[in-house]
Amino acid sequence: MLNITNNKVSEYIDLKTFKSGKDIFNKEYHKRFKKFLLVFSLLILVIIFLPWTQNISSTGLVTTLKPNQRPQTIQSQIPGRIEEWFVVEGDFVKKGDTIIRISEIKSEYFDDQLAERTDNQLTAKSSSVKAYKNKAQALKNQIAALKQERKLKLEQGKNKLLQSHLKVTTDSMDLEAIKIKADINKIQYQRTIELQKEGLKAVKDVEEKLGKLQEANAKLIAQQNKLLSSKNEVINAELAISTINATYADKLAKAHSDLYTAQSSGFDTEAQVSKLETSLANYTKRSRLLYVTAPQDGYINKAIKAGIGETFKAGEQLVNIMPSNFELAVEMYVRPIDLPLIHKGENVRVQFDGWPAIVFSGWPNVSYGTYGAKIVAIENFISSNGMYRVLLKPDPDDVAWPEAIRIGSGARTLALLNDVPIWFEFWRQINSFPPDYYKPTNNSGYSKDKK
Repeated sequence: MLNITNNKVSEYIDLKTFKSGKDIFNKEYHKRFKKFLLVFSLLILVIIFLPWTQNISSTGLVTTLKPNQRPQTIQSQIPGRIEEWFVVEGDFVKKGDTIIRISEIKSEYFDDQLAERTDNQLTAKSSSVKAYKNKAQALKNQIAALKQERKLKLEQGKNKLLQSHLKVTTDSMDLEAIKIKADINKIQYQRTIELQKEGLKAVKDVEEKLGKLQEANAKLIAQQNKLLSSKNEVINAELAISTINATYADKLAKAHSDLYTAQSSGFDTEAQVSKLETSLANYTKRSRLLYVTAPQDGYINKAIKAGIGETFKAGEQLVNIMPSNFELAVEMYVRPIDLPLIHKGENVRVQFDGWPAIVFSGWPNVSYGTYGAKIVAIENFISSNGMYRVLLKPDPDDVAWPEAIRIGSGARTLALLNDVPIWFEFWRQINSFPPDYYKPTNNSGYSKDKK
């Protein structure tokens, strides 16, 4: 009984003959427990062959589908000083409503009538442009008149030159005629002298012929002088034409110089007008920027810059606004090893924080409190947390998401993959294998491609 010796009493005495022996050795112990183990084993055997939906679980946040529907900050395009607030936190504002009135902090914009003064300068410069254009037009008219006058003067000089040439021709012919007469008178004089020597002519006849000869010589000399004068007139006419060309060339050059000066001044003034127009537009636009307005309908969440008289730089955040119209979405993050398993259009189950749910990750059909979603975008670059961002939108064929969900609240997601037996999933988890790699073949089915 105390096992002091190796000799067993049962070898010498039949213990079943005793009453206590009968109770101990003839009774079957743990009969119900064995049945339970048998039933449990059969149940486990059945369960491990049940289908299991592989999934990728992740955590995420509620966001919006479009970037312009997410919370944003309002900045000012110019530096300034806060003068007046027109809203308080929590107010609803419409697009274009004034939120803050600011004032200038740069000295070059302190003048309240800066735009009006610039407009006056612009008006004056525009008048100068018109004056230069009128001056240029007057100079063009002057140049046209000078060209017309030069043309007429040249025609007049050419006519005079032609007249001089004709006169030279006439005087030349008259000279030839007088020369012939002078030669005839000389011949007659010589003949008269010979006849007078022979006694056929009187001395008086000789003297008459001599007078006629002298008269013819005088006419010849006078005609030669007249011819020379006519030739001088030709030279003078040619000189006058050259003088006309030189004079009007100088006048036209001066008129063109004045024209180019006027046009250059006009172009320079037009450039100044353009600069003033740009400055006026900038000043007008800048005066409108003294009022910070709402870019879209939404709610004022938080005033980042508070108080009156506080200054800020251009582009510095002033107030936070949440758009009133938005489409909910969920962003989740997946590991790089799971990224090849994610495709656009796949179904995902979402559990929102604050909404009770009973989740069976492998049996989405029996889960309670989860909502359907579809993958709409997969980020191509890894995030700062070492995972890839995936964007989900509500599944239109599933139950609508709760209206009370707010942007920024937490969410848990289950990306549904392939259906496998439970024993296979246990085996995969024990060996740390990734889920089956598969690609969607069409809108309704998937094909496995295990690697």
